[in-house]
Amino acid sequence: MVFALCKVHARAGNHGVCLPWEPSLDAAQPVKCWRAQLCWTKFSRKLNRYDRQMRNPQATPITRRQLIANAGNLAVLALTGCAAAQTLAPGSAPAKRKLRLIGEVRLPYKLQYQGTTVGGLSGIDFDPATGVLYLLSDDGGSQNPPRFYTARIALSAEKLGDIEITGVTFLTGIASPDPEAIRWHAPSQSLLWTSEGNAARGAAPTLQQTKPDGSLERIVALPAMFNFGLASGPRINKTLEGLAISTDGNSAWLAMEAALRQDGPVPAVGVPGAPCRFTQLDLTNGKMLRQIAYQPDAIPRSPVPESGNADNGVTEILMRDAHHMLVLERAYMAGLGATLRNSLRVYEIDTRQGSNTLDVPALTAGNYTSPAKKLVLDFADYPALVQLDNTEGMAWGPKLANGKRSLLFISDDNFNLQQITQLLAFEYTD
Repeated sequence: MVFALCKVHARAGNHGVCLPWEPSLDAAQPVKCWRAQLCWTKFSRKLNRYDRQMRNPQATPITRRQLIANAGNLAVLALTGCAAAQTLAPGSAPAKRKLRLIGEVRLPYKLQYQGTTVGGLSGIDFDPATGVLYLLSDDGGSQNPPRFYTARIALSAEKLGDIEITGVTFLTGIASPDPEAIRWHAPSQSLLWTSEGNAARGAAPTLQQTKPDGSLERIVALPAMFNFGLASGPRINKTLEGLAISTDGNSAWLAMEAALRQDGPVPAVGVPGAPCRFTQLDLTNGKMLRQIAYQPDAIPRSPVPESGNADNGVTEILMRDAHHMLVLERAYMAGLGATLRNSLRVYEIDTRQGSNTLDVPALTAGNYTSPAKKLVLDFADYPALVQLDNTEGMAWGPKLANGKRSLLFISDDNFNLQQITQLLAFEYTD
């Protein structure tokens, strides 16, 4: 039975279970699971003790119930612990450990600052010239007016210090905002941020440019494909989640969280959804330059119960260099524990790959190609992170003393007591 389970879970991917004697189904990608090996070792020891006891009544006693219980633990591990690991998306490469976790800090639930409630932090960016950290709240007005916070952090290669909130700025000039992503644009000394829009009020998703004092400079017009419709356009609350600025500051990329309605379904458990459109635009004149179709992963695990809420989508993008982009995918599966209900992965793509879909009204098999994706970070690989949450923000942080870059992540607690506002810092190796 155990041997059969091992074969089944070896198909789970590069984190699938492979007991000590069982080779991977793909010799080029050996499959190992230290938890299964440890459980098998314990089971083997008890099995040997039980065998000795049958032949020698004076041996240290072990009951049949204990033996069966340990065998049961091994089977459960194979069915749950290792099966919970996610499979790589088609065309993606296995992870290379390019990031080292430096630390984690959390903000208190509903922290009060200058008459506002700090929370719902869905966007983050850092200005290296001033050391200012920008934190965008996705509160469209339910707690306080739309706003972003400024903050500072003490970060070294060994430690992440607490977040010091230094200011709050209210965003003005846009009706029915639903803020999601924010970027500091050094050439113009201004902020760019996205709004997911409001279908009920007829407000389409938008990109805004705002002065540091929160006043609106301009709204960038987007293609009609991003307008809400009954059978076309974006799905509600699954629109402009990601925003990245090119390294030269001349263009920006906008990332949809999920596929447009006309492009196909959203991901399901074990089934990848239709592609998310990433659109590049010229920040000088607002002209659309290019659009690629990014393939998101399937939902990695079933919620509990299976009819419960579950999804997976793109929550942020970030340029690594002129052409390579980091993509943050976040999955949520209701009813699971703190370490399993959220799955967070970062992939890298080359934006020169994939066909240009700007003039493709609906994506169907054969009329587009997607860029290949390479896994660079799976948060599940870091045991120190005992709780993962609704992480939606990603940004380059302060340069470390060893010359390497830091990479920051922020989670959106949805102003929910059961969730957390979590800042994570990693050392990134190029």
